[in-house]
Amino acid sequence: MLVEGPVEIVLDDGTVARSERFMVALCTCRRSRIYPWCDTSHRPRERAVPAPEDRNPS
Repeated sequence: MLVEGPVEIVLDDGTVARSERFMVALCTCRRSRIYPWCDTSHRPRERAVPAPEDRNPS
């Protein structure tokens, strides 16, 4: 979720998170390592696919 800043958020434990940026991305899935800010951890990761091996050896 994008929010225009500056932003001040009170977390469940009473901690206050602040950002002075003009726009911030808030995490709504709680997967972010920098919660409450979004680090795009919600995006599916694609694994590198190895090159196909030659299936018809000579």
